Amino acid sequence: MPSTRLPFLLAAALLAGACSLQRAGTAPSRGTAGPDARTASAQPPALTNVEFLEAYAATNRFRLGQPTAIKVAPGGDAVLFLRAQGPRSFVQDLWTFDIATGRERVLLTADQILRGAEERLSADELARRERARSASRGIAAYDLSKDGKRILVPLSGRLYVIDREQATSGTLALQELPAEGGFPIDARFSPDGTMVACVRDGALYVIDLSMNAQRRVSPAPEPGVSYGEAEFVAQEEMDRSKGYWWSPDSARIVFQRTDTNGMEVFSIADAFDPAKPAQTWPYPRAGGKNADVTLWVADARDAGAPPVEIAWDRTTYPYLARVVWSRHGPLSILVQARDQREQVLYAADEPRGGWLREILRERDDAWINLAGEFPEWLERGGFLWMTEQEGDAWRVVHHKPDGSRTVIADAPLVVQDVIGVDEQRGVAILNDAYHNPGTSVVAVPIDPASGPEMFEPGCIGEAGQVSAVIDDGLSTWVRTTNRLQGDPAWEVMRADRVVGTLNSIADRPTLAPRVEVVSLGGERDFKAAVIRPTDFDASERYPVLNFVYGGPHSNQVNANARAYLLHQWYADQGFIVVTIDGRGTPRRGRAWERSVRGDLIGPPLQDQCEAMAQLFARYPEMDASRVGVYGWSFGGYFSAMAAMRRPDVFDCAVAGAPVADWIDYDTHYTERYLGIPDRARDAYAVSNVLTYCKDLSVPLMVVHGTADDNVYPVHSLKLTDALFKAGKRFEFVPLAGQTHAVSRPEFVVPLHKRIAAFFRLHLTR
Repeated sequence: MPSTRLPFLLAAALLAGACSLQRAGTAPSRGTAGPDARTASAQPPALTNVEFLEAYAATNRFRLGQPTAIKVAPGGDAVLFLRAQGPRSFVQDLWTFDIATGRERVLLTADQILRGAEERLSADELARRERARSASRGIAAYDLSKDGKRILVPLSGRLYVIDREQATSGTLALQELPAEGGFPIDARFSPDGTMVACVRDGALYVIDLSMNAQRRVSPAPEPGVSYGEAEFVAQEEMDRSKGYWWSPDSARIVFQRTDTNGMEVFSIADAFDPAKPAQTWPYPRAGGKNADVTLWVADARDAGAPPVEIAWDRTTYPYLARVVWSRHGPLSILVQARDQREQVLYAADEPRGGWLREILRERDDAWINLAGEFPEWLERGGFLWMTEQEGDAWRVVHHKPDGSRTVIADAPLVVQDVIGVDEQRGVAILNDAYHNPGTSVVAVPIDPASGPEMFEPGCIGEAGQVSAVIDDGLSTWVRTTNRLQGDPAWEVMRADRVVGTLNSIADRPTLAPRVEVVSLGGERDFKAAVIRPTDFDASERYPVLNFVYGGPHSNQVNANARAYLLHQWYADQGFIVVTIDGRGTPRRGRAWERSVRGDLIGPPLQDQCEAMAQLFARYPEMDASRVGVYGWSFGGYFSAMAAMRRPDVFDCAVAGAPVADWIDYDTHYTERYLGIPDRARDAYAVSNVLTYCKDLSVPLMVVHGTADDNVYPVHSLKLTDALFKAGKRFEFVPLAGQTHAVSRPEFVVPLHKRIAAFFRLHLTR
């Protein structure tokens, strides 16, 4: 689920109400799994290989030291990327890979810029990184000018421009940009590379690099009103992090105005430091007021020209979902209705005129998913569009200037995004899940003569997850591959030929996941992954852990061994771990995903239970009388529901950062699936964990970060309060100061030790 915020104390939640954990209608062995059945002498043996867990935490899941933020320089002569200074360092440097020589070298470090001074981050920047799930320091981000000659680096509240050619030759020439106005957010070059724009304290600024002079192009911010930043639901739920957009000729800049006045304000206080002022954010709770977003266009160079509003019917379409302004097409904006069942794509042929013309309109009886950065305007005219309103799978459609249209990608492709267009060759490059649970990079003709014919440039034959970053000329690309066997690889490609590799200095895991990915057949043919202990003995029967997410946007069954590292550690504690993708998850078609409309738990819970029954029937080594379930975020919600509604299947559960009452989650996510609360009371009631707290009869642990501003801790407070009042036993583990993404090693290690011990206590005998 979408990010993170709130420190609190919950003494009452740590108390245990007296209640029986015996469950009616279950086998006797299942009914004795409660905590009262355990004695000190019956404690399970100590956890094994805790050293792996410590390494897993210290290396950020063995990802520190891998290449990230990969960009191919124009002309395809070099590849730029970020990489941590070591396998246990969050501090990143900027590197360059020279394609001609096949060598890589450090291009820039934070120490070179700061000269030993300590890096500092503002609260807004920390929140923005939380939205992006980034814990990096040092050079955490950079922008490359369109001509590839300049690099923009934001660092410690300042902006620096570096000449790439000089830096490559070993000479560091820094241009420090003006810093007045506050901490810079979302700094980016203009398309012509002569200017930089950024947001400072809620206002949009443009810096002329030749003059090294800055001016504000938006109005001054007011209480509750800001300019140039994407609002919360855009960042968290729409996959839109930008709040301003340059025109292709760099003459104009479009920006959003965000008015949060009248919205509810949520607070996060620090219970460890009660004297510390609480942090507050406007929050769009389901059924409540959203930010009021409008769009404006300003002249990037003429200070005397006032911004002009680009207006649409915001009463009907309040969500600004996408803004695209490319060199081959007009300024395009996509807006959605509040219930997300209708969206309209507009073009502003002359943005200064402030008027729009409708290009395309879509409707869906359930909801409309957002996809990629569309429309993709073509030099030959017309545009590419991704839609799932014309069947049960995503399609890529070529809308031509004469009004005709051609489907260029359809089933059996499971299209995820268009990552490039080569008009000279007449193909579009797509990321797809044709090999589900693997993914690949494919090319399809833009104007197929007789149906779409697919070819796969350099795709591996074995199942794996493949993605790519391609330069504008589509001559050079970097293929990232993860497999069920072997290490990840970052290969630099030209004409389907590997010309080099971006090195990883990440630590290699000290254990290798034993993963079996299976299709279970039957009516729904569930995909599942089974992870057995390293010392697996086929003659033994093992308790089972279901690692679950079970909700929209996320697949847990993937052809990527690194995704199962933590699963393997848990398996090595004496379990068989399974993970299953049921209805509600992506990559299985429109009907599959939309089955959760009006009930976020019924179909997913039914599917997990049915799939587990199939697994038990297929694998006799799985003990169906000893089953635990664990998940985080939506998975935490699922785990709590599983414990309360299906004790016939699940003997105990750990719910991490669970949503308890959907009325306390944000508008764009919640209302997409359950509707507007006033019109969908039954949907909210059936999907509410609190409805079922009275039925808890198995051990349950609830875990929540006190600074979580995605799933606010109010959810776990409501949950544990309801359980306490119902006289139910439970454990509550508050993680002081932690957000939705718990990454600090001092929390990660004891957290998983605690969870593993919980499962061993209740599932081993």
